[in-house]
Amino acid sequence: REKEAASGRGHYDGLSSDDELLESNRLKFVNEMKEVSAKGKLVFEDVVEDFCKVSLIKERFEKWKFGFSDSYQQAFISLCLPRVFAPLVQLQMVDWNPLQADCPDFESMSWFEILMFFGYREGEEPDPDDEDLQLIPRLVAKVVVPRIAGLLQHVWDPLSTSQTRRVVALIRRLAEDYPTVSAENKETQEMFTAILLRMRQSIDNDVYIPLFTATQLENSLSAKYCFYQRQFWSCVKLLGNITEWAGLLAPDTLQELVLDGLVNRYLLLSLQNSPTSPLSVSKAEAIISKLPPSWFSEGSTVTRPLQGMARYLTHLAELLHRASITSPDHEKKKTRLAIERIAKLLVKMQAHAEALVVATENKLNDVLEALKSR
Repeated sequence: REKEAASGRGHYDGLSSDDELLESNRLKFVNEMKEVSAKGKLVFEDVVEDFCKVSLIKERFEKWKFGFSDSYQQAFISLCLPRVFAPLVQLQMVDWNPLQADCPDFESMSWFEILMFFGYREGEEPDPDDEDLQLIPRLVAKVVVPRIAGLLQHVWDPLSTSQTRRVVALIRRLAEDYPTVSAENKETQEMFTAILLRMRQSIDNDVYIPLFTATQLENSLSAKYCFYQRQFWSCVKLLGNITEWAGLLAPDTLQELVLDGLVNRYLLLSLQNSPTSPLSVSKAEAIISKLPPSWFSEGSTVTRPLQGMARYLTHLAELLHRASITSPDHEKKKTRLAIERIAKLLVKMQAHAEALVVATENKLNDVLEALKSR
């Protein structure tokens, strides 16, 4: 593990997805979902099929549309259909949970397949102005999006990388495929409000990195050291999960959550109070690697909030250099490689002044050449 830490690679306790949910909690959730699903099947048990089966209701409205199109349009049935089908779709989706790995795609559900061609007769060209073509997109906004919002608010664990990646991929797909899932849509706005609320709750309640003295962390086998490292890497994991939402959440909002809420509030403070070692370089690299590359483009506003990190890295390079002066040659070589990683990290962060200082003091010619070309 020490070898992995020195190289800047490897796995650290706290980053694992294996411990995202206790088995007892998982079983409790599964049992509760089974109970909800069983109760859902009883909702329409005393209702005639003509009024609770999606396919039969669809047939009735299509007969109206094809047989009496004028009255169908005058009654604005196309606008009423999402309300008619919404309860039936909600019932089919009562145990749908896209946070789980084995969750079926909602587009493979019977309600979707039945209603996808609502009002369309085979052999006829669909009318692009036909409001019924918006039935599925409207149901997605009216039923699917609120369902996701509820799961994000009450079930999603922001510390779970697997859950986060699944739901982010789903929402990206919805935003691309369904015009009703947009910033102007009320349900979509409420979904993103739930996302931000849950993230802030996680930052306030789930993150805790104890501040031990450097002396207390000298023994890498001690309980304090192991707990401290696990909490640090757990925070890095949350950082990466939050930045998965880049491109969906407003950049300013995401940067405020990530840089002010996690990097400067917890991670940088932890680094400043930890022992000087190549592991600190690996930690800084891990933090910066979790930030979207677009944040470091020319003219980016990220450089200012990361000034504290840049100053810390410059100081860390100086401390590592001093500590290696009396070290054997092979240790000096390792330290030089660590300092070179620091300089390159500063360049990536657009902290060119600090990178120039580190590269000049340590005669890092490759980095100096890179800086000249900028």
